[in-house]
Amino acid sequence: MTKAELVAVIAGKTGIDKATTLVAVEAFMETVKDTMISGENVYLRGFGSFILKKRAQKTARNISKNVSITVPEHNIPAFKPAKTFGTAIAKAKK
Repeated sequence: MTKAELVAVIAGKTGIDKATTLVAVEAFMETVKDTMISGENVYLRGFGSFILKKRAQKTARNISKNVSITVPEHNIPAFKPAKTFGTAIAKAKK
C-alpha cells in the first residue's frame, strides 16, 4: 500500500477530504521521525512501537579496496508490532 492509497482509504472511512487527510498523515510521519531523531521511542497502544535499536561498533571489510574499516556504534529505527497486531497478522489467511 502506498501513501496515496492509505490517504484514499482513510479519507473514505472518515469522510474527510483527501487533502486534509494527506496533511494529517504527513504530520504523523514527520512527528514520528522528529521524535525518533531526538532519541525517543513512539508507543501506539494496540498498534506497535517505533523504537531505536543500538548497533554495536564492528569491523567490516571493503572488498573492492581490500581494507578493513570500523563501523561506529549507531542507532537504527525499527517497528515492533503490538501483541494483538502480531497475533492478527499470524492468523490472517493468505
